[in-house]
Amino acid sequence: MDAQAYPERSQATTALVLGIVGIFFTVVAPFAWKFGHDELKAIDEGRRPPDGHGQATAGRILGIIGTVFLVVGLVVLALVIAFVIPVSVTSS
Repeated sequence: MDAQAYPERSQATTALVLGIVGIFFTVVAPFAWKFGHDELKAIDEGRRPPDGHGQATAGRILGIIGTVFLVVGLVVLALVIAFVIPVSVTSS
């Protein structure tokens, strides 16, 4: 089918770009995950062209990886705040 025949424009490239950016700037990663998920759902429902399936999948996977990096970074930051900063304050 022609891309003109689908009622909605593809957001697969947006998901992929957000996924790539989300690896380096992790606050963007959850948006890539959401865009990729929504795009795949729309492709499965026939609302968007299927030729963006690979890009949407890659964007979603990169979004998941970036989100994991974000969560790990926030946990490490919380641990630093909880343990390192109070120890350095009481040591002085």
